[in-house]
Amino acid sequence: MTRWMLKRTSADIKYIAREANITTTTAKILANRGISRIVDIEKFLNVEEKDMYNPLFMKDMDKGTDIIRESILQGEKIVIYGDYDADGVTSTVIMYKALKRCGANVEYHIPDREAEGYGLNKDRIKRLKEQGFDTILTCDNGISALEEIELAKELNFKVVITDHHELPFVEDEQGNKEYVVPKADAIINPKQKDCDYPFKLLCGAGIAFKFAKALFKKMRIDESEAYNYIELACIGTICDVVDLVDENRIIAKLGLKSLSNSSNMGINALLETLEVKDKKVASYTVGFLIGPCINATGRLETADISVQLLMTEDKNEAVSLSRELVALNKKRQEMTIKCVDEIINNIENSDMQYEKVLVVYNEKVHESIAGIVAGKVREKFNLPTIVITSGKEMPKGSGRSIEEYNLFEELIKCKDLLHKFGGHPMAAGLSIKEENIEILRQRLNDNCTLTEEDIIPKLRLEKQVPLEEINENLVQEINRLEPFGKGNASPLLGEKNVIVNNIQLLGKEIKNTLKFQAISRNHKKRITGICFGKVEEFQKMLMDSYNISLEQVLSSNDGIKLDLVYVPFINVFRDKKYLQMRVVDFRASKC
Repeated sequence: MTRWMLKRTSADIKYIAREANITTTTAKILANRGISRIVDIEKFLNVEEKDMYNPLFMKDMDKGTDIIRESILQGEKIVIYGDYDADGVTSTVIMYKALKRCGANVEYHIPDREAEGYGLNKDRIKRLKEQGFDTILTCDNGISALEEIELAKELNFKVVITDHHELPFVEDEQGNKEYVVPKADAIINPKQKDCDYPFKLLCGAGIAFKFAKALFKKMRIDESEAYNYIELACIGTICDVVDLVDENRIIAKLGLKSLSNSSNMGINALLETLEVKDKKVASYTVGFLIGPCINATGRLETADISVQLLMTEDKNEAVSLSRELVALNKKRQEMTIKCVDEIINNIENSDMQYEKVLVVYNEKVHESIAGIVAGKVREKFNLPTIVITSGKEMPKGSGRSIEEYNLFEELIKCKDLLHKFGGHPMAAGLSIKEENIEILRQRLNDNCTLTEEDIIPKLRLEKQVPLEEINENLVQEINRLEPFGKGNASPLLGEKNVIVNNIQLLGKEIKNTLKFQAISRNHKKRITGICFGKVEEFQKMLMDSYNISLEQVLSSNDGIKLDLVYVPFINVFRDKKYLQMRVVDFRASKC
């Protein structure tokens, strides 16, 4: 049973709507996000390049770009040291393209997930020195590489870090934190405590984009050329699930516009292979289609394939690489489904079904998809979940949590059982000796303070909106709030006592989609509703609340009354527009 919660705000919604010339629904959605001043609403709705901050406001940006500029002018060999996820790949490509534009002698390195692991690797640093490199420029990593950068400096490397992850720290016996950073020549990370940059939530690709702008200015290249890379920064921003507010919103919004008319051969080939080439690129396209394909290369093969795709200027190579990406992602999806089904079955048929923190050890889960699997299991049970599998040296795991449970803090309490761990409240990674796994499971559950109330899934609704108020103008206004994601969730609306009839089941092989007609209270508006993947829930609700079967409802024209959580949208079919609603949840009306 999902709990519906209506968001509250003290803002004067009617005043906001009147002054900003928007509907009260849009005004309420914005106010729920803390955006109620007219100047902030204008800035949110009308995204412009000029609202981005000066890159040189970022600590060490001036110093870091000076070091790279000097290395370029002296003809030194520069290596860009990236990461194997979508953010790491796109930030690497941005840096590589920008440095090449400046005439740099530059190459890149993406670590192998299994052989080298995340971030800088000591053996690789030694090898890079043997290959004659002078300067290391990191992308999306480096802030926690204390020993690795110490080695690099001993080998006389110049080291410039660009990263966005949390700073490492040590705790004293009283629990006080002392933050420590590597001894690099420059550290560009807005999360540093003494960094005055106004926005702290850029991803790696966002910082790479800002670096390119600053570097171009110093190399006397028109700064506007950096906007050729904003579509790459957009991919990294959306895929790294950073908050889509402030500068991230600008990057995502402008980047999506650029992606819809991209000149990047690799991106276009990938969109064509995904069969979305002629459609407007939205945040969904990036987050659920493009991003997973890029990530799949780093999980199952090498992320070099994705870097090559985004940099190629050969059409045949672009087509070949894009097909490889899509095939790898399909393989990853199949592996994920198999592992998730097996783990869910094991939980439901064991004592784990009674636990509030799920710790699963399954050696068959591929190390690279442990986090995805943990996320899927978490979604199923709405419980914090850690999936552990066999690693190269010892078992490794990834965890995904719920808002009511700070996974990182709970793991700190168990650090004596862990070899390594890191993360944040909602996600974490760890390595652990096999004999400690069961002890970890027991301790996390013994310490768990989650209540039954905490683990009830929750939907947070923006506003109760009668169906007669839904029109094309409202949908267009809501669409202006795009892109949606973390920090700017897709708005959910609700209504009670909706008459629903003409109920049908859709689906080619499995009938898992509901389609029906929703009728407004004044009976003057009829809107088609589509609900995915909830046929079994619907069937149970009919029997429990109305004592009728699904078959009876399907064969009858009689309507039933439902409360709905929905998202209105415009469906275009054969050049005609149809106002429809995607139904997220439903329940039987009480009257």
